[in-house]
Amino acid sequence: MNTSDWLMNPMFGIALSVVAYTAAQHIHKRWRWLHPLFVCSGLIICILLSFRIPYAAYKVGADLITLLLGPATVALGVPLYKHAGLIKKHITGILIAVTMGSLTGIVCAAALVGLLGGSREILLSMLPKSVSSPIALEISRHLGGLPELTAVLTVLTGLFGSMIGRKLLTWLGWRDSLSIGIAVGTAAHGIGTARLLKDSEEEGSMSGFSMGAAGIITSILFIPVYWWFS
Repeated sequence: MNTSDWLMNPMFGIALSVVAYTAAQHIHKRWRWLHPLFVCSGLIICILLSFRIPYAAYKVGADLITLLLGPATVALGVPLYKHAGLIKKHITGILIAVTMGSLTGIVCAAALVGLLGGSREILLSMLPKSVSSPIALEISRHLGGLPELTAVLTVLTGLFGSMIGRKLLTWLGWRDSLSIGIAVGTAAHGIGTARLLKDSEEEGSMSGFSMGAAGIITSILFIPVYWWFS
């Protein structure tokens, strides 16, 4: 088997992902604020660039790992079920907060691109960055943005939200699980939710529900945006 065949083997992408994530976990133990996915992604990018390995070669195996995202997302339903009573009790306030948070995310993204003089394609690619990747990619595709850029921005949003979200909220005075869960779930989707679940199941359940609600609400909010840019 020559080098090209070895790189195109699915095991290459899987092995590289596992090794990089294992290294990222060790780094995370020393610097707790660094999210393992942030370090893992950086390591993989550095390796691919350093050895001039085509992304297509890595993607063959990485796509198999991506299939596991479905069951992992469904697993978020377990804490939702366990804390369904608390969610029902505050459902009106949660939906209002998620709606305002989703709208704020869209407006802030548009304002940032406008201030920096970004192009129309960058604007349309960045607007849906705060919802989970599958929803963000479809919104971007329908608006005429660049799905690849949207994917990068969505992941970065989740990573930064997971790393600084709770600290920022605590610094601003919000320390209860309801506020933290809603804010992180609305702004940092699945990556932020997974981070909260490691420390608090209640925060994670609130974040998981807010993430799902934000996906639905954001899709509705983008209907007039789609008409505007069509």
